[in-house]
Amino acid sequence: MTDDPKGLDLAALQNWLERERPELVTGPLTASLITGGKSNLTYTLSAGSRDYVVRRPPLGHVLATAHDMGREYRVMAALAPTNVPVPQMIAHCEDTEVIGAPFYVMEKVAGTPYGRASQLEPLGAERTRGISERMVDTLVALHAVDSAAVGLGDFGRPDGYLGRQVARWKKQLEASSSRELPGMDELVAHLESHIPANGDGTIVHGDFRLDNLLVDDQDQVTAVLDWEMSTLGDPLTDVAVLLAYQQLAEVAPPSGDTAMITDAPLAPGYLSRDEVLARYAAESGRDVGDIGFHLALAFFKLAVILEGIHYRHSHGQTVGAGFDGIGDMIVPLIAAGRAATG
Repeated sequence: MTDDPKGLDLAALQNWLERERPELVTGPLTASLITGGKSNLTYTLSAGSRDYVVRRPPLGHVLATAHDMGREYRVMAALAPTNVPVPQMIAHCEDTEVIGAPFYVMEKVAGTPYGRASQLEPLGAERTRGISERMVDTLVALHAVDSAAVGLGDFGRPDGYLGRQVARWKKQLEASSSRELPGMDELVAHLESHIPANGDGTIVHGDFRLDNLLVDDQDQVTAVLDWEMSTLGDPLTDVAVLLAYQQLAEVAPPSGDTAMITDAPLAPGYLSRDEVLARYAAESGRDVGDIGFHLALAFFKLAVILEGIHYRHSHGQTVGAGFDGIGDMIVPLIAAGRAATG
């Protein structure tokens, strides 16, 4: 058995798997970190002749309602028979005594999470356009799933969802911020006073973007990943998060291959923000005319998420690269949120 990657006790994991799912383990475990602490920690796990993926919460300061392993596991297991591509769920453990945190094991799916324009550019504009179209179509497919029919009728409460989102992220901000953030109070006040009426409720991903999808060599989406913020709610929040990441890349493109924010939307052929919105509206049949509040909420959520990561990074609790400069991105996100309010 090789040295343990940070956050994963391989001996304890092997003992648990041999007890719970002995057929999975045909040799000593080895593992390596795939992504490090920006959200949940993700590892490739080799168990003899087969490879799997393990997910656990980040190290250190973790907000109470975030990083729910059971929630991720449940939603992907439920979506398995639908048109939404997800990995097969293998095993789930809530016992924090095993590796120090809850975790789950899932199949390893082939595909590339395109997070950088430099990855898409060699494919050419036509293929890139097709990939971004399928990204939007995958979101439409998710929002078309009958939550009750797949056993997720109690996965959230669509009524009052937007108001609770504002309150939740305000509370998360209070729990993870240790500095003044210019413009944040004004953005929060606007959101609190302009909450729209309830729309239709669907399964929402919560952080939908191209680099949370796996795409194979035939440019097909093979899996949607990172479901830690999924629930039942307003589907336009997913659309707005997708657009917010795209706007951020266009206005303040990230630098370096390990940058926190994706710049994939800058690749030639990638759908513009207007094209993303138009394709979603046409395929889903939903009215997207009142997207402003949802965009402001999306920028607010991104600011809070990154502020939490900045907090963990400043306290030495992150794993991997790509965290330097995250703290400097928060105020531009706040400004974008205020601009989206009109």
